[in-house]
Amino acid sequence: MTLLEKTTKNIDGLDIKAMEQARKRWNSVAKPLKSLGLLEDAIIQIAGITGNSQIEISKKAVVIFCGDNGIVEEGVTQTGQEVTAVVTENFSKGESCVCIMAEQAGAWVFPVDIGVKRKLLGYGNFAEGNDRLVCSVDSKGASKIRYPIWNQKLMAGTRNFIKEPAMDREIAVKAIETGIRLVGLLKERGYQIIATGEMGIGNTTTSSAVSAAFLRVPPEMVTGRGAGLSTEGLKRKRKVIYQGLSLWKPNPEDGIDVIAKVGGLDLAGLTGIYLGGACYRVPVIVDGLISSVAALAAVSLCPMSKYYMIASHASAEIAGELVLNALGLKPIIYGNLCLGEGTGAVALLPVLDMAAAVYHKMSTFSQMQIKEYQPLD
Repeated sequence: MTLLEKTTKNIDGLDIKAMEQARKRWNSVAKPLKSLGLLEDAIIQIAGITGNSQIEISKKAVVIFCGDNGIVEEGVTQTGQEVTAVVTENFSKGESCVCIMAEQAGAWVFPVDIGVKRKLLGYGNFAEGNDRLVCSVDSKGASKIRYPIWNQKLMAGTRNFIKEPAMDREIAVKAIETGIRLVGLLKERGYQIIATGEMGIGNTTTSSAVSAAFLRVPPEMVTGRGAGLSTEGLKRKRKVIYQGLSLWKPNPEDGIDVIAKVGGLDLAGLTGIYLGGACYRVPVIVDGLISSVAALAAVSLCPMSKYYMIASHASAEIAGELVLNALGLKPIIYGNLCLGEGTGAVALLPVLDMAAAVYHKMSTFSQMQIKEYQPLD
């Protein structure tokens, strides 16, 4: 049995007892019932995920899967493929939006090279007994590296999916299993919540193709301008997705088939993060479009996995809310965000910290000697 098969087999439902305990705690807090809305729901969900109503999410990880996409050859992006490598190296130096936000949120960033086209500076490996990645000896300028890159490269970028499938099925499975293994390692090192992120020029094209396949809708319903395409560029992007779907006819009942034919390595790695989170009972925060499309893939492989996901925000991308609705997830933030990298997921972390603080520290009705609010019909 493969790691993927073992993982999906071991995914069970949420802990109902822990959720009831968390709900009871919220109802006892001296404030109007359910007045923190989705924040209360998120804390209750985390109790169900972890099996413990004593919520603890202080040790936070941000996992960013990075990979190139062969479909960039078709002119579906405003920038060149070389940008993927540059931004990935910037992650390692802490010089990107998500890294700056993560530092403010008290989270540690784990960039993962799962398929960047060129070799990168700043590779590292997990040190035994250490909960951080450490720079390997061949990293140049190691002193400048804050968040070493975990080298899990499976391909030097995917293939152009209007010429051939993006990747072999076996590679798609390995990419998913990379995400699963990483969650296991993070759980061993005490991480209590994971925010998802990605980097890969062209990945709004792959995610649009994958979402069109899963949702069984025409590409124009799920394909937006990405990082800033012209109207002509958007037409070209939609045409390319039509071609890929028509050529390979990915099976929406088979998440691996969809990813392998028109997906990306970053998307596959994220799929594994969601499945690993469900298996190891670690809450995972969904970022924007690419992350939510990976969540769709995870749910296609194991429907129970959706209960372990927390939606951070509704992406400004055209398919943002459509995909979240298909997953049955309610975003907590409406900020018109569409940067990617995990920025939306990281933005939610301090909000969850505040909710947890109220949950733990707020006095109860009985402690304040006032009458409890009663639920209304």
